[in-house]
Amino acid sequence: MDELRTAAMTSKAWPFEEARKLLDRIENRPPEKGYVLFETGYGPSGLPHLGTFSEVARTTMVRRAFEVLSDIPTRLLCFSDDMDGLRKVPGNVPNREAMAEDLNLPLSRVRDPFGTHESFGAHNNARLRAFLDGFGFDYEFASSTEYYAQGRFDAALLRALEAFDDILAIMLPTLGEDRRATYSPFLPVSPKTGHVLQVPTLERNLSKGTIVYEEPDGERVEIPVTGGNVKMQWKPDWAMRWYALGVDYEMSGKDLIDSVTQASRICRALGRPAPQTLTYELFNDEHGQKISKSKGNGLSMEEWLTYASPESLSFFLYQKPKTAKRLYFDVIPKAVDEYHQQLGAYPGQDAAARLANPVFHIHGGAEVPASDMVVSFAMLLNLASVSGAEDSTTLWGFIRRYAPEATPETHPQLDSAAGYAVRYFNDFVKPAKTYRLPNEAERAAIADLRDRLAAWDGGADAEALQSLVFAVGKDHGFEPLRDWFRALYEVLLGQSQGPRFGGFVAIYGVGETVALIDAALAGELAAGG
Repeated sequence: MDELRTAAMTSKAWPFEEARKLLDRIENRPPEKGYVLFETGYGPSGLPHLGTFSEVARTTMVRRAFEVLSDIPTRLLCFSDDMDGLRKVPGNVPNREAMAEDLNLPLSRVRDPFGTHESFGAHNNARLRAFLDGFGFDYEFASSTEYYAQGRFDAALLRALEAFDDILAIMLPTLGEDRRATYSPFLPVSPKTGHVLQVPTLERNLSKGTIVYEEPDGERVEIPVTGGNVKMQWKPDWAMRWYALGVDYEMSGKDLIDSVTQASRICRALGRPAPQTLTYELFNDEHGQKISKSKGNGLSMEEWLTYASPESLSFFLYQKPKTAKRLYFDVIPKAVDEYHQQLGAYPGQDAAARLANPVFHIHGGAEVPASDMVVSFAMLLNLASVSGAEDSTTLWGFIRRYAPEATPETHPQLDSAAGYAVRYFNDFVKPAKTYRLPNEAERAAIADLRDRLAAWDGGADAEALQSLVFAVGKDHGFEPLRDWFRALYEVLLGQSQGPRFGGFVAIYGVGETVALIDAALAGELAAGG
Protein backbone atom coordinates (compact mmCIF):
# COMPACT_ATOMS: atom_id res chain seq x y z
CA MET A 1 0.00 0.00 0.00
CA ASP A 2 2.85 2.42 0.79
CA GLU A 3 4.24 2.01 -2.74
CA LEU A 4 0.79 2.50 -4.26
CA ARG A 5 0.06 5.53 -2.08
CA THR A 6 3.33 7.14 -3.08
CA ALA A 7 2.62 6.54 -6.76
CA ALA A 8 -0.97 7.74 -6.34
CA MET A 9 0.18 11.14 -5.10
CA THR A 10 1.42 11.99 -8.60
CA SER A 11 -0.69 9.70 -10.80
CA LYS A 12 -2.32 11.45 -13.75
CA ALA A 13 -5.21 8.98 -13.87
CA TRP A 14 -8.34 11.11 -13.56
CA PRO A 15 -9.75 9.31 -10.47
CA PHE A 16 -6.55 10.13 -8.58
CA GLU A 17 -6.61 13.72 -9.76
CA GLU A 18 -10.16 14.02 -8.41
CA ALA A 19 -9.28 12.23 -5.17
CA ARG A 20 -6.32 14.52 -4.50
CA LYS A 21 -8.51 17.59 -4.95
CA LEU A 22 -11.00 16.14 -2.49
CA LEU A 23 -8.25 15.39 0.01
CA ASP A 24 -7.09 19.01 -0.24
CA ARG A 25 -10.67 20.23 0.18
CA ILE A 26 -11.12 18.46 3.52
CA GLU A 27 -7.59 19.48 4.50
CA ASN A 28 -6.52 15.85 4.85
CA ARG A 29 -8.60 15.25 7.97
CA PRO A 30 -11.98 13.61 8.59
CA PRO A 31 -15.00 15.91 8.26
CA GLU A 32 -17.04 16.60 11.39
CA LYS A 33 -19.39 13.71 10.58
CA GLY A 34 -16.42 11.31 10.66
CA TYR A 35 -16.36 10.21 7.03
CA VAL A 36 -16.21 11.51 3.48
CA LEU A 37 -19.58 11.27 1.74
CA PHE A 38 -19.80 10.59 -1.97
CA GLU A 39 -23.23 10.98 -3.54
CA THR A 40 -24.86 10.16 -6.85
CA GLY A 41 -28.32 11.35 -7.84
CA TYR A 42 -30.94 9.65 -9.96
CA GLY A 43 -34.33 10.85 -11.14
CA PRO A 44 -36.55 7.77 -11.69
CA SER A 45 -38.84 9.53 -14.17
CA GLY A 46 -37.68 7.03 -16.80
CA LEU A 47 -36.00 3.66 -17.00
CA PRO A 48 -32.35 3.65 -15.82
CA HIS A 49 -29.82 3.92 -18.64
CA LEU A 50 -26.06 3.79 -18.91
CA GLY A 51 -25.72 7.47 -18.12
CA THR A 52 -27.27 6.78 -14.72
CA PHE A 53 -25.15 3.71 -14.14
CA SER A 54 -21.95 5.42 -15.27
CA GLU A 55 -22.29 8.07 -12.59
CA VAL A 56 -22.19 5.40 -9.89
CA ALA A 57 -19.34 3.56 -11.58
CA ARG A 58 -17.20 6.67 -12.03
CA THR A 59 -17.92 7.97 -8.54
CA THR A 60 -16.88 4.58 -7.19
CA MET A 61 -13.60 4.90 -9.09
CA VAL A 62 -12.91 8.26 -7.41
CA ARG A 63 -13.89 6.83 -4.03
CA ARG A 64 -11.50 3.91 -4.44
CA ALA A 65 -8.73 6.24 -5.53
CA PHE A 66 -9.38 8.34 -2.42
CA GLU A 67 -9.09 5.21 -0.28
CA VAL A 68 -5.65 4.53 -1.76
CA LEU A 69 -4.59 8.05 -0.77
CA SER A 70 -6.19 8.22 2.66
CA ASP A 71 -7.40 6.11 5.59
CA ILE A 72 -10.35 8.46 6.24
CA PRO A 73 -13.61 6.41 6.13
CA THR A 74 -15.90 6.90 3.13
CA ARG A 75 -19.53 6.26 2.22
CA LEU A 76 -21.35 6.27 -1.11
CA LEU A 77 -25.01 7.29 -1.14
CA CYS A 78 -27.08 6.62 -4.26
CA PHE A 79 -30.01 9.02 -3.94
CA SER A 80 -33.26 8.59 -5.88
CA ASP A 81 -35.42 11.70 -6.30
CA ASP A 82 -38.56 9.55 -6.31
CA MET A 83 -40.71 12.20 -4.61
CA ASP A 84 -40.52 14.39 -7.70
CA GLY A 85 -43.82 14.81 -9.55
CA LEU A 86 -44.38 12.98 -12.84
CA ARG A 87 -44.60 15.80 -15.41
CA LYS A 88 -44.86 13.68 -18.57
CA VAL A 89 -45.33 10.01 -19.42
CA PRO A 90 -42.14 8.36 -20.78
CA GLY A 91 -42.35 7.17 -24.36
CA ASN A 92 -40.83 3.75 -23.71
CA VAL A 93 -43.25 2.22 -21.20
CA PRO A 94 -46.45 0.17 -21.63
CA ASN A 95 -49.91 1.27 -20.45
CA ARG A 96 -49.16 4.93 -21.12
CA GLU A 97 -52.79 6.03 -21.13
CA ALA A 98 -53.41 4.69 -17.64
CA MET A 99 -50.16 6.17 -16.43
CA ALA A 100 -51.21 9.58 -17.73
CA GLU A 101 -53.91 9.61 -15.06
CA ASP A 102 -51.13 9.87 -12.46
CA LEU A 103 -49.48 13.01 -13.81
CA ASN A 104 -48.19 15.32 -11.05
CA LEU A 105 -48.21 12.58 -8.42
CA PRO A 106 -44.85 11.80 -6.77
CA LEU A 107 -43.03 9.08 -8.70
CA SER A 108 -43.29 6.91 -5.61
CA ARG A 109 -47.09 7.04 -5.99
CA VAL A 110 -47.37 6.75 -9.78
CA ARG A 111 -48.69 3.33 -10.81
CA ASP A 112 -46.12 0.94 -12.21
CA PRO A 113 -46.95 0.44 -15.92
CA PHE A 114 -45.12 -2.89 -15.81
CA GLY A 115 -47.24 -4.16 -12.94
CA THR A 116 -44.34 -5.53 -10.92
CA HIS A 117 -43.90 -2.97 -8.15
CA GLU A 118 -46.00 -0.70 -5.98
CA SER A 119 -45.02 2.35 -8.04
CA PHE A 120 -43.12 3.50 -11.12
CA GLY A 121 -40.44 4.99 -8.89
CA ALA A 122 -40.07 1.70 -7.01
CA HIS A 123 -39.83 -0.20 -10.30
CA ASN A 124 -37.03 2.00 -11.61
CA ASN A 125 -35.26 2.04 -8.25
CA ALA A 126 -35.32 -1.76 -8.19
CA ARG A 127 -33.88 -2.00 -11.69
CA LEU A 128 -31.06 0.35 -10.87
CA ARG A 129 -30.27 -1.40 -7.60
CA ALA A 130 -30.22 -4.79 -9.32
CA PHE A 131 -27.49 -3.60 -11.67
CA LEU A 132 -25.52 -1.89 -8.94
CA ASP A 133 -25.71 -5.05 -6.84
CA GLY A 134 -24.77 -7.20 -9.83
CA PHE A 135 -21.60 -5.17 -10.29
CA GLY A 136 -20.73 -5.46 -6.61
CA PHE A 137 -20.84 -1.73 -5.85
CA ASP A 138 -20.49 -0.78 -2.20
CA TYR A 139 -23.25 1.79 -1.72
CA GLU A 140 -26.25 2.82 0.35
CA PHE A 141 -29.51 3.48 -1.44
CA ALA A 142 -31.66 6.45 -0.39
CA SER A 143 -35.22 7.32 -1.36
CA SER A 144 -36.26 10.97 -1.39
CA THR A 145 -39.80 9.97 -0.39
CA GLU A 146 -38.54 8.10 2.66
CA TYR A 147 -36.10 10.82 3.71
CA TYR A 148 -38.79 13.50 3.53
CA ALA A 149 -41.48 11.38 5.23
CA GLN A 150 -39.18 10.16 7.99
CA GLY A 151 -38.15 13.70 8.88
CA ARG A 152 -34.52 13.26 7.93
CA PHE A 153 -34.63 16.56 6.08
CA ASP A 154 -36.78 18.44 8.60
CA ALA A 155 -33.98 20.53 10.12
CA ALA A 156 -32.68 21.44 6.67
CA LEU A 157 -36.18 22.32 5.45
CA LEU A 158 -36.71 24.65 8.39
CA ARG A 159 -33.35 26.24 7.62
CA ALA A 160 -34.47 26.67 3.99
CA LEU A 161 -37.65 28.35 5.23
CA GLU A 162 -35.49 30.80 7.16
CA ALA A 163 -33.35 31.40 4.07
CA PHE A 164 -36.38 31.70 1.77
CA ASP A 165 -35.52 35.21 0.60
CA ASP A 166 -31.87 34.32 0.04
CA ILE A 167 -32.91 31.35 -2.10
CA LEU A 168 -35.24 33.53 -4.13
CA ALA A 169 -32.47 36.08 -4.65
CA ILE A 170 -30.34 33.32 -6.16
CA MET A 171 -33.05 31.66 -8.25
CA LEU A 172 -35.26 34.46 -9.59
CA PRO A 173 -32.59 36.06 -11.85
CA THR A 174 -32.23 32.69 -13.61
CA LEU A 175 -35.94 32.43 -14.47
CA GLY A 176 -38.18 33.92 -17.13
CA GLU A 177 -40.65 36.65 -16.28
CA ASP A 178 -43.71 34.39 -16.03
CA ARG A 179 -41.88 31.81 -13.93
CA ARG A 180 -40.53 34.46 -11.56
CA ALA A 181 -44.07 35.60 -10.78
CA THR A 182 -45.11 32.22 -9.37
CA TYR A 183 -41.85 30.61 -8.28
CA SER A 184 -41.42 29.12 -4.82
CA PRO A 185 -38.62 26.87 -3.52
CA PHE A 186 -41.32 24.78 -1.81
CA LEU A 187 -43.71 22.50 -3.73
CA PRO A 188 -46.67 21.55 -1.54
CA VAL A 189 -47.94 17.97 -1.71
CA SER A 190 -51.69 18.50 -1.89
CA PRO A 191 -53.59 16.76 0.91
CA LYS A 192 -56.58 16.65 -1.49
CA THR A 193 -55.07 15.12 -4.62
CA GLY A 194 -51.58 14.03 -3.61
CA HIS A 195 -50.19 16.11 -6.49
CA VAL A 196 -46.84 17.89 -6.18
CA LEU A 197 -48.07 21.45 -6.84
CA GLN A 198 -46.06 24.17 -8.53
CA VAL A 199 -47.78 27.13 -6.88
CA PRO A 200 -46.62 30.35 -5.20
CA THR A 201 -45.98 30.53 -1.47
CA LEU A 202 -48.45 33.13 -0.19
CA GLU A 203 -47.37 33.27 3.45
CA ARG A 204 -44.56 31.95 5.66
CA ASN A 205 -44.67 31.36 9.39
CA LEU A 206 -41.18 30.71 10.74
CA SER A 207 -42.33 30.13 14.32
CA LYS A 208 -44.68 27.34 13.21
CA GLY A 209 -42.53 26.13 10.31
CA THR A 210 -45.40 26.43 7.83
CA ILE A 211 -46.29 27.95 4.49
CA VAL A 212 -49.63 28.97 3.01
CA TYR A 213 -50.53 28.28 -0.60
CA GLU A 214 -53.66 28.10 -2.74
CA GLU A 215 -55.09 24.84 -4.07
CA PRO A 216 -56.22 24.73 -7.73
CA ASP A 217 -59.82 24.98 -6.48
CA GLY A 218 -59.01 28.29 -4.72
CA GLU A 219 -58.81 27.06 -1.10
CA ARG A 220 -55.95 28.52 0.93
CA VAL A 221 -54.08 25.80 2.84
CA GLU A 222 -51.43 26.06 5.56
CA ILE A 223 -49.05 23.11 5.86
CA PRO A 224 -45.72 22.38 7.60
CA VAL A 225 -42.63 22.27 5.43
CA THR A 226 -41.55 19.21 7.44
CA GLY A 227 -42.73 15.60 7.52
CA GLY A 228 -43.06 15.11 3.79
CA ASN A 229 -45.73 17.78 3.32
CA VAL A 230 -43.62 19.65 0.76
CA LYS A 231 -41.02 18.78 -1.82
CA MET A 232 -38.40 21.35 -2.72
CA GLN A 233 -37.81 22.53 -6.27
CA TRP A 234 -35.00 20.72 -8.07
CA LYS A 235 -32.06 23.10 -7.55
CA PRO A 236 -32.95 24.09 -3.97
CA ASP A 237 -33.66 20.41 -3.25
CA TRP A 238 -30.20 19.41 -4.44
CA ALA A 239 -28.62 22.13 -2.31
CA MET A 240 -30.75 21.20 0.71
CA ARG A 241 -29.63 17.58 0.39
CA TRP A 242 -25.96 18.60 0.25
CA TYR A 243 -26.51 20.76 3.33
CA ALA A 244 -28.49 18.15 5.28
CA LEU A 245 -26.20 15.21 4.59
CA GLY A 246 -22.84 16.97 4.38
CA VAL A 247 -22.09 15.70 0.88
CA ASP A 248 -18.40 16.05 0.01
CA TYR A 249 -18.30 14.89 -3.62
CA GLU A 250 -20.79 14.59 -6.46
CA MET A 251 -20.40 14.50 -10.22
CA SER A 252 -23.00 15.41 -12.82
CA GLY A 253 -23.46 15.84 -16.55
CA LYS A 254 -22.66 18.85 -18.69
CA ASP A 255 -26.37 19.64 -18.98
CA LEU A 256 -26.46 20.42 -15.25
CA ILE A 257 -23.69 23.03 -15.13
CA ASP A 258 -26.16 25.83 -14.31
CA SER A 259 -27.90 23.61 -11.75
CA VAL A 260 -24.58 22.96 -10.00
CA THR A 261 -23.84 26.68 -9.95
CA GLN A 262 -27.17 27.65 -8.40
CA ALA A 263 -27.30 24.69 -6.00
CA SER A 264 -23.78 25.50 -4.79
CA ARG A 265 -24.79 29.09 -4.05
CA ILE A 266 -27.91 27.94 -2.22
CA CYS A 267 -25.94 25.40 -0.18
CA ARG A 268 -23.61 28.16 0.94
CA ALA A 269 -26.60 30.38 1.76
CA LEU A 270 -27.94 27.61 3.97
CA GLY A 271 -24.67 27.58 5.86
CA ARG A 272 -22.35 24.90 4.47
CA PRO A 273 -19.80 24.75 1.65
CA ALA A 274 -20.91 23.04 -1.53
CA PRO A 275 -19.32 19.67 -2.32
CA GLN A 276 -16.51 19.16 -4.78
CA THR A 277 -18.04 18.48 -8.19
CA LEU A 278 -16.97 17.04 -11.53
CA THR A 279 -18.79 17.86 -14.76
CA TYR A 280 -18.70 15.01 -17.26
CA GLU A 281 -19.68 14.99 -20.92
CA LEU A 282 -22.89 13.31 -22.00
CA PHE A 283 -23.42 10.12 -23.94
CA ASN A 284 -24.93 10.42 -27.41
CA ASP A 285 -26.88 7.86 -29.39
CA GLU A 286 -26.04 6.69 -32.92
CA HIS A 287 -27.53 9.91 -34.32
CA GLY A 288 -25.50 12.18 -32.05
CA GLN A 289 -28.49 12.98 -29.85
CA LYS A 290 -28.23 13.11 -26.07
CA ILE A 291 -29.37 9.90 -24.40
CA SER A 292 -32.64 10.45 -22.55
CA LYS A 293 -34.40 8.29 -19.94
CA SER A 294 -37.80 9.30 -21.27
CA LYS A 295 -36.92 8.65 -24.94
CA GLY A 296 -35.14 5.39 -24.17
CA ASN A 297 -32.59 6.02 -26.92
CA GLY A 298 -29.01 4.80 -26.85
CA LEU A 299 -27.90 1.66 -25.07
CA SER A 300 -29.41 0.26 -21.92
CA MET A 301 -27.34 -1.61 -19.37
CA GLU A 302 -29.21 -4.81 -20.22
CA GLU A 303 -28.39 -4.42 -23.90
CA TRP A 304 -24.67 -3.96 -23.34
CA LEU A 305 -24.56 -6.98 -21.05
CA THR A 306 -26.33 -9.08 -23.69
CA TYR A 307 -23.34 -8.66 -25.98
CA ALA A 308 -20.32 -8.18 -23.73
CA SER A 309 -18.96 -8.58 -20.23
CA PRO A 310 -19.61 -6.20 -17.34
CA GLU A 311 -15.90 -5.39 -17.22
CA SER A 312 -15.93 -4.16 -20.81
CA LEU A 313 -18.74 -1.79 -19.87
CA SER A 314 -16.74 -0.46 -16.93
CA PHE A 315 -13.75 0.00 -19.24
CA PHE A 316 -15.84 2.06 -21.65
CA LEU A 317 -17.13 4.22 -18.80
CA TYR A 318 -13.64 4.84 -17.41
CA GLN A 319 -12.33 6.43 -20.58
CA LYS A 320 -12.11 10.25 -20.64
CA PRO A 321 -15.24 11.27 -18.70
CA LYS A 322 -14.88 14.87 -19.88
CA THR A 323 -15.08 13.84 -23.54
CA ALA A 324 -18.44 13.22 -25.27
CA LYS A 325 -18.90 9.61 -26.35
CA ARG A 326 -21.10 7.96 -28.91
CA LEU A 327 -22.82 5.16 -27.07
CA TYR A 328 -24.22 2.59 -29.44
CA PHE A 329 -23.79 -1.10 -30.19
CA ASP A 330 -20.80 -0.64 -32.49
CA VAL A 331 -18.57 0.59 -29.64
CA ILE A 332 -18.79 -2.77 -27.87
CA PRO A 333 -16.20 -4.87 -29.78
CA LYS A 334 -13.46 -2.26 -29.39
CA ALA A 335 -14.18 -1.87 -25.68
CA VAL A 336 -13.94 -5.63 -25.14
CA ASP A 337 -10.62 -5.99 -26.92
CA GLU A 338 -9.03 -2.89 -25.38
CA TYR A 339 -10.04 -4.05 -21.90
CA HIS A 340 -8.26 -7.37 -22.46
CA GLN A 341 -5.22 -5.62 -23.92
CA GLN A 342 -4.93 -3.63 -20.68
CA LEU A 343 -5.38 -6.80 -18.62
CA GLY A 344 -2.51 -8.35 -20.55
CA ALA A 345 -0.24 -5.38 -19.88
CA TYR A 346 -0.99 -5.09 -16.15
CA PRO A 347 1.25 -7.87 -14.70
CA GLY A 348 4.42 -6.41 -16.20
CA GLN A 349 3.78 -2.82 -15.09
CA ASP A 350 5.28 -0.96 -12.14
CA ALA A 351 3.12 0.74 -9.50
CA ALA A 352 2.80 4.03 -11.39
CA ALA A 353 1.84 2.34 -14.65
CA ARG A 354 -0.68 0.12 -12.89
CA LEU A 355 -2.40 3.14 -11.36
CA ALA A 356 -2.70 4.62 -14.84
CA ASN A 357 -4.11 1.37 -16.22
CA PRO A 358 -7.94 1.42 -16.43
CA VAL A 359 -8.18 -2.13 -15.09
CA PHE A 360 -6.86 -0.98 -11.70
CA HIS A 361 -9.86 1.32 -11.39
CA ILE A 362 -12.31 -1.17 -12.90
CA HIS A 363 -11.37 -3.80 -10.33
CA GLY A 364 -11.01 -1.33 -7.50
CA GLY A 365 -7.40 -2.02 -6.73
CA ALA A 366 -8.28 -5.60 -5.85
CA GLU A 367 -6.59 -8.53 -7.53
CA VAL A 368 -6.75 -7.86 -11.26
CA PRO A 369 -7.57 -11.04 -13.19
CA ALA A 370 -5.42 -12.39 -15.99
CA SER A 371 -6.89 -12.35 -19.48
CA ASP A 372 -7.44 -15.72 -21.16
CA MET A 373 -8.51 -14.20 -24.51
CA VAL A 374 -6.15 -16.03 -26.85
CA VAL A 375 -8.49 -14.93 -29.65
CA SER A 376 -9.76 -11.35 -29.80
CA PHE A 377 -13.44 -10.47 -29.73
CA ALA A 378 -13.13 -8.89 -33.18
CA MET A 379 -11.69 -12.16 -34.48
CA LEU A 380 -14.49 -14.15 -32.86
CA LEU A 381 -16.97 -11.95 -34.71
CA ASN A 382 -15.26 -12.68 -38.01
CA LEU A 383 -15.19 -16.40 -37.29
CA ALA A 384 -18.90 -16.24 -36.53
CA SER A 385 -19.39 -14.37 -39.77
CA VAL A 386 -17.69 -16.81 -42.12
CA SER A 387 -19.00 -19.89 -40.32
CA GLY A 388 -22.56 -18.65 -39.83
CA ALA A 389 -22.24 -19.74 -36.20
CA GLU A 390 -25.47 -20.17 -34.27
CA ASP A 391 -23.74 -21.01 -30.98
CA SER A 392 -20.30 -20.85 -29.41
CA THR A 393 -19.61 -24.55 -30.08
CA THR A 394 -18.87 -23.73 -33.70
CA LEU A 395 -16.33 -21.10 -32.69
CA TRP A 396 -14.64 -23.45 -30.26
CA GLY A 397 -13.92 -25.76 -33.18
CA PHE A 398 -11.69 -23.06 -34.66
CA ILE A 399 -10.27 -21.93 -31.31
CA ARG A 400 -9.10 -25.43 -30.33
CA ARG A 401 -7.24 -25.88 -33.60
CA TYR A 402 -5.47 -22.55 -33.12
CA ALA A 403 -4.89 -22.94 -29.36
CA PRO A 404 -5.14 -26.65 -28.47
CA GLU A 405 -4.60 -25.96 -24.77
CA ALA A 406 -7.74 -23.78 -24.56
CA THR A 407 -11.06 -25.18 -23.35
CA PRO A 408 -14.25 -23.52 -22.13
CA GLU A 409 -13.33 -24.66 -18.62
CA THR A 410 -9.77 -23.33 -18.63
CA HIS A 411 -10.64 -20.14 -20.53
CA PRO A 412 -13.98 -18.93 -19.11
CA GLN A 413 -13.55 -15.33 -20.33
CA LEU A 414 -12.98 -16.60 -23.87
CA ASP A 415 -15.94 -18.94 -23.60
CA SER A 416 -18.21 -16.09 -22.49
CA ALA A 417 -16.85 -13.89 -25.27
CA ALA A 418 -17.61 -16.58 -27.84
CA GLY A 419 -21.23 -16.65 -26.72
CA TYR A 420 -21.41 -12.86 -26.79
CA ALA A 421 -19.83 -12.80 -30.27
CA VAL A 422 -22.43 -15.16 -31.71
CA ARG A 423 -25.27 -13.03 -30.36
CA TYR A 424 -23.63 -9.82 -31.55
CA PHE A 425 -22.97 -11.26 -35.01
CA ASN A 426 -26.50 -12.49 -35.53
CA ASP A 427 -28.13 -9.28 -34.27
CA PHE A 428 -25.86 -6.61 -35.77
CA VAL A 429 -23.26 -7.92 -38.21
CA LYS A 430 -25.27 -10.47 -40.18
CA PRO A 431 -28.11 -8.11 -41.19
CA ALA A 432 -25.60 -5.53 -42.46
CA LYS A 433 -23.31 -7.87 -44.42
CA THR A 434 -23.02 -7.08 -48.12
CA TYR A 435 -20.69 -9.15 -50.26
CA ARG A 436 -19.52 -7.92 -53.64
CA LEU A 437 -17.77 -9.42 -56.63
CA PRO A 438 -14.11 -8.46 -57.18
CA ASN A 439 -13.06 -6.30 -60.08
CA GLU A 440 -10.59 -7.69 -62.59
CA ALA A 441 -7.44 -6.62 -60.71
CA GLU A 442 -8.82 -7.80 -57.39
CA ARG A 443 -9.88 -11.14 -58.86
CA ALA A 444 -6.36 -11.78 -60.14
CA ALA A 445 -4.81 -10.94 -56.77
CA ILE A 446 -7.33 -12.97 -54.76
CA ALA A 447 -6.83 -15.95 -57.08
CA ASP A 448 -3.08 -15.62 -56.55
CA LEU A 449 -3.60 -15.55 -52.80
CA ARG A 450 -5.76 -18.66 -53.09
CA ASP A 451 -3.03 -20.54 -54.94
CA ARG A 452 -0.29 -19.50 -52.50
CA LEU A 453 -2.46 -20.59 -49.56
CA ALA A 454 -3.22 -23.91 -51.25
CA ALA A 455 0.52 -24.52 -51.43
CA TRP A 456 1.15 -23.29 -47.87
CA ASP A 457 3.00 -25.65 -45.53
CA GLY A 458 3.89 -23.21 -42.73
CA GLY A 459 1.16 -24.19 -40.29
CA ALA A 460 -0.95 -21.69 -38.33
CA ASP A 461 1.74 -19.00 -38.12
CA ALA A 462 -0.28 -15.78 -38.07
CA GLU A 463 2.67 -13.48 -38.73
CA ALA A 464 3.99 -15.55 -41.62
CA LEU A 465 0.51 -15.73 -43.14
CA GLN A 466 0.13 -11.97 -42.76
CA SER A 467 3.43 -11.51 -44.61
CA LEU A 468 2.14 -13.75 -47.40
CA VAL A 469 -1.09 -11.74 -47.74
CA PHE A 470 0.93 -8.52 -47.67
CA ALA A 471 3.28 -9.81 -50.40
CA VAL A 472 0.36 -10.68 -52.70
CA GLY A 473 -0.98 -7.15 -52.41
CA LYS A 474 2.44 -5.66 -53.16
CA ASP A 475 3.03 -7.98 -56.09
CA HIS A 476 -0.27 -6.93 -57.67
CA GLY A 477 0.45 -3.23 -57.34
CA PHE A 478 -2.13 -2.17 -54.77
CA GLU A 479 -1.35 1.35 -53.64
CA PRO A 480 -2.14 2.07 -50.90
CA LEU A 481 -2.13 -1.46 -49.54
CA ARG A 482 -5.23 -0.79 -47.43
CA ASP A 483 -7.18 -0.99 -50.70
CA TRP A 484 -6.04 -4.60 -51.00
CA PHE A 485 -7.18 -5.48 -47.52
CA ARG A 486 -10.48 -3.63 -48.00
CA ALA A 487 -11.07 -5.73 -51.10
CA LEU A 488 -10.46 -8.92 -49.11
CA TYR A 489 -12.89 -7.83 -46.42
CA GLU A 490 -15.63 -6.77 -48.82
CA VAL A 491 -15.32 -9.78 -51.14
CA LEU A 492 -14.69 -12.51 -48.54
CA LEU A 493 -16.30 -11.18 -45.36
CA GLY A 494 -19.01 -8.85 -46.64
CA GLN A 495 -17.78 -5.85 -44.66
CA SER A 496 -15.48 -2.87 -45.22
CA GLN A 497 -13.23 -3.53 -42.22
CA GLY A 498 -11.82 -6.64 -40.69
CA PRO A 499 -9.04 -8.37 -38.73
CA ARG A 500 -5.38 -8.82 -39.52
CA PHE A 501 -6.02 -11.21 -42.36
CA GLY A 502 -3.09 -13.47 -41.59
CA GLY A 503 -4.40 -13.99 -38.07
CA PHE A 504 -7.83 -14.74 -39.46
CA VAL A 505 -6.42 -17.40 -41.80
CA ALA A 506 -4.43 -18.95 -38.93
CA ILE A 507 -7.52 -19.35 -36.77
CA TYR A 508 -10.14 -20.07 -39.43
CA GLY A 509 -7.82 -22.52 -41.20
CA VAL A 510 -5.80 -22.36 -44.40
CA GLY A 511 -7.93 -24.97 -46.15
CA GLU A 512 -11.13 -23.29 -45.02
CA THR A 513 -9.86 -19.94 -46.33
CA VAL A 514 -9.06 -21.49 -49.70
CA ALA A 515 -12.62 -22.82 -49.85
CA LEU A 516 -13.95 -19.40 -48.86
CA ILE A 517 -11.99 -17.78 -51.69
CA ASP A 518 -13.27 -20.38 -54.15
CA ALA A 519 -16.85 -19.59 -53.15
CA ALA A 520 -16.22 -15.85 -53.51
CA LEU A 521 -14.60 -16.18 -56.95
CA ALA A 522 -17.49 -18.39 -58.08
CA GLY A 523 -19.92 -15.64 -57.08
CA GLU A 524 -21.58 -17.74 -54.39
CA LEU A 525 -20.97 -15.27 -51.54
CA ALA A 526 -22.23 -12.24 -53.46
CA ALA A 527 -25.27 -14.18 -54.64
CA GLY A 528 -26.09 -15.31 -51.12
CA GLY A 529 -25.26 -11.98 -49.44
